[in-house]
Amino acid sequence: MEKSEKEKWILAGKIGKEARDFGISLAEPGAKLLDIALAIEKKISDAGAKPAFPPNLSLNYFAAHYTPKFKDATELKKGDLLKIDVGASVDGYLSDTAATVLVGGGENKVLDAAKEALSNAIKKVKPGIRIDEISKTIEEAIRGKGCNPIVNLGGHGIERYSIHEADFIPNIRGNSSHMIKKEGAFAIEPFATDGGGYVVDSPEVQILMLVETKPVRSQLGRQILDFIASEYNTLPFAKRWILEKFGIMAELELKPLVSSGALYEFNVLKEQQNGNVAQFEHTLLIDGNEVTVTTE
Repeated sequence: MEKSEKEKWILAGKIGKEARDFGISLAEPGAKLLDIALAIEKKISDAGAKPAFPPNLSLNYFAAHYTPKFKDATELKKGDLLKIDVGASVDGYLSDTAATVLVGGGENKVLDAAKEALSNAIKKVKPGIRIDEISKTIEEAIRGKGCNPIVNLGGHGIERYSIHEADFIPNIRGNSSHMIKKEGAFAIEPFATDGGGYVVDSPEVQILMLVETKPVRSQLGRQILDFIASEYNTLPFAKRWILEKFGIMAELELKPLVSSGALYEFNVLKEQQNGNVAQFEHTLLIDGNEVTVTTE
């Protein structure tokens, strides 16, 4: 791996860690999700980077893909289980990291299960290890705490300007013969729940991503698509970012862009039985025999 490339991966990890920890410090009863998201975004920007994706601030039985909507008024309550999933982009080199906070403090077995699973899994990582060995470690840690792993979520490869790439790292053991590569970045991402262990799409969408540029009839639609391509490339973006830039009428322009296949929607994911969900995540970088946890 080129030295300059490695330095950008590591810097993205450092900025992502700082943004995650800053978000944790803001997670108090009465805090607004939108204020937390805006503060995280500013923290990343002030460090000279861009968000790798909108801050995901998913509550309780929502597992992932919730970022505050335009003028979101949601406030944290004592006892909420808040997942803070953030990342930074340094010239397209990315980080992806998450932690879960029990708002107001206290003990929570779901949180403890996901946290222990991540710690145990990272200890297993080395170039050439079978992905199934990491998955087995995650599953054993979560079930050992009396919780269920979420079977259709997990870790993933990371490439430049692409936050989700092969190989998938499930939260349960399987029969995969795939191995961790000897060069590149990836995320380990345990999800634990006191529900059944399966997530489904909710109707809500607040995050989208450019798939490809396509001809657009509407002048405003063309402006929006050009802006998305130049500002975010193929990284996910928040619907509210577009509304803040172009006004509330822009939401009507997004619908045909999705229908045409130019944009992809990320539905907010919820635990099927409405069980509480906790998530912890780190980005790891492998360069030969060297393993670096960039977000630790």
